[in-house]
Amino acid sequence: MKNNLFMDFSVDRENSIVNVKREFAAPISNVWAAWTEKDLLDQWWAPKPWKSRTKSMDFKVGGRRLYAMVGPEGEEHWALADFKAITPATNFKFFDAFCDPEGNINADFPRSDWSVDFTESNGTTIVTVAIKHEKLSDLEAIIEMGFKEGFTSALEGLDEIFSSQKF
Repeated sequence: MKNNLFMDFSVDRENSIVNVKREFAAPISNVWAAWTEKDLLDQWWAPKPWKSRTKSMDFKVGGRRLYAMVGPEGEEHWALADFKAITPATNFKFFDAFCDPEGNINADFPRSDWSVDFTESNGTTIVTVAIKHEKLSDLEAIIEMGFKEGFTSALEGLDEIFSSQKF
């Protein structure tokens, strides 16, 4: 679904950070839920035609989400989010990594440090994401893997959830 809501995607190579700012036509409570509840995450946290499937999730400081991105042919790419800070309805932070189905981190791929902020304004919610990488080559590897296109597509899937009133 295309819309005219604001989106900005920028790469800060000097600091090895990807910045994404995205507006959603939904109240902050719905947007927060979509980012922090496994059943809602699984509806959008993958670029189509891929699907997200959460194996386990404990959304608390020190908790984690173990999930797979499942492709149209059934292929699985596992990932892990380790939650390190949560301020309800405002911000949460986590370390992201590729892993195996048991949550063992795959050191062949870079790990990233995410901070996700939520603000509400005039009936819409703005989500600001900062994704810090340890070094520039890690950031460039993720961009080369198609992160911008994949994340943009996933966020459009979230628009579909809000427009279909699945809350």
